[in-house]
Amino acid sequence: MSNRKGFTLIELLIVVVIIGILAAIAIPKFAATKDKAKLASLKTDLRNYMTAEEAYFSDYAAYGSSANVVLASNFTLSSGNTFVGGAATASGWSLQVQNLSISTGTGSCQVGVGSAASSSTLDGVIKCP
Repeated sequence: MSNRKGFTLIELLIVVVIIGILAAIAIPKFAATKDKAKLASLKTDLRNYMTAEEAYFSDYAAYGSSANVVLASNFTLSSGNTFVGGAATASGWSLQVQNLSISTGTGSCQVGVGSAASSSTLDGVIKCP
């Protein structure tokens, strides 16, 4: 008898099938994690915008539009995030930001402060419907 070393074809196929099953479980979870990170970037951008808006109010004694706040404070959104809508009044402001690359769940968040806060949002609370 000769001393044969190595794996049989069946053993190799079983290992490949097990790796395939593990990959099929892990890939969807990874995609969901990326979406959670993108949603967190939306919330972070809104919190940073809130700070920039209050700094704008401190300087100009009025709330500014998103374009005015961006110019005055050098505020920028994270990659992939865009302004959808916003309004500034004498006694408040609102803003909505979205990320179109979020594949599961909601892809936009909004916040309102003062009189511009809608009836569906609390004053200064970020809502991602």
